[in-house]
Amino acid sequence: MGILSRTSYVIRSKINALLNRAEDPTETLDYSYEQLRDELQDVKRGIADLTTQKKRLEIQKRRLEENIDKHNEQAREAVRQDRDDLARKALEKKKQKMNQIEELEGQIASLQGTQDSLVEKKDQLESRIEEFRTKKESMKARYEAAEASARVSEAMTGAGDDMADLGRAIERAEERTEDMEARAAAMDELQDTGALDDVLSDRDQIDRELEQLSSDSEVEAELDTLRAEMGRPSAGSDGGEAAGTDVETTVEDLEAEVNAEPEAETETERETDRNDESSS
Repeated sequence: MGILSRTSYVIRSKINALLNRAEDPTETLDYSYEQLRDELQDVKRGIADLTTQKKRLEIQKRRLEENIDKHNEQAREAVRQDRDDLARKALEKKKQKMNQIEELEGQIASLQGTQDSLVEKKDQLESRIEEFRTKKESMKARYEAAEASARVSEAMTGAGDDMADLGRAIERAEERTEDMEARAAAMDELQDTGALDDVLSDRDQIDRELEQLSSDSEVEAELDTLRAEMGRPSAGSDGGEAAGTDVETTVEDLEAEVNAEPEAETETERETDRNDESSS
């Protein structure tokens, strides 16, 4: 197989594959049905034209028959008047007309046979068209039912092209949504930690921490107010009492040490005096 032959074969096979994919069986059946109806219409027009031609020949035959009757009368009249020559001429014309009538009858018979054949073919074609129409509607119903069933099955299983595209679209939407959520969370975290300063604000990290401390103080103050209203001791008051107790304990210890120092000094002086007396 030469290069051109192979190229032509490949092109034809590609075109045939494209046509098979693009072909809709219901449209093909409807088109075939219309083609048959057009053929039937052509047959009917042919029968009408043939019948018209036959009628023209029949009209011509009737005129010739009328002329034959006329020539018969002429021949009789010529014989009554002893004009055999005129009678002979009338009979000759009668013979010519009869020959023409015979030819016309042959043509009319032939046309009649053709007409009968066409009418029979027309009837057969009409029968075939009606049979084809019944099969066509049945095939269309079966195809549409199968197509609907396949479409539903594809929708339920997600095997169809549309459902596959829809699934991919949902996956892309989920990925983009997750990316945007992650980005928004990252921006919030960076803004909360001060890694990204607000371009519309003059505050820095220190200002934010001071503001947080102020906010915490306001919360603690409001909490102490609520505890006081409910008769509950505040956390600050418990800590103050504990601190006060510790201070009082420390002061008492200091006083005891101070009072103990003079007594110790007196005992020392007494011991010194006793030593001095013993020496003297």
